[in-house]
Amino acid sequence: MRTKALDQLCAWLEHTPMSQTIQTVDWIVPAVQTIHILAIAAVMASVLMINLRLVGLVGRDQQLNAFSGRFLPVIWWALPVLLVTGVIMIVGEPVRSLENPVFQLKMALVLSAIAITLGYQAPLKKNPVFWHVSGAHRIAAVVLALVSFMVWVSIVLAGRWIAYF
Repeated sequence: MRTKALDQLCAWLEHTPMSQTIQTVDWIVPAVQTIHILAIAAVMASVLMINLRLVGLVGRDQQLNAFSGRFLPVIWWALPVLLVTGVIMIVGEPVRSLENPVFQLKMALVLSAIAITLGYQAPLKKNPVFWHVSGAHRIAAVVLALVSFMVWVSIVLAGRWIAYF
């Protein structure tokens, strides 16, 4: 969605000293992208493990809350890293990101993924066996795992698609 205010913000941001530095120093973008990709890998691996556990394909011998306790911190620590590296990339090329509908879709998906992760984590903190209490919770766990994984994969795909749209 392009607006005059967004155009003005991008034009201003593109001419800031920080943006000019990011645009002209050859090693900044590859270094930031590398950190961003490593953080994505950490999040995706953690999300995959939690979702496979929710579905019951791995770690059935471990309590869900203990299993998740190993992987949820990775997600919550990697998200700020993704935020910082993402902001650096946006500052370096604001028009490419901020005015791109695929970027806007990606940000909406990120907010959805955070909400899904919180929706999984909150009941688990109150009741460690929440997702295994009844058949309905079990079905909800499988649906949550599938939706969560699809949203996170969509975020990665949208992130790659930004460069081509």
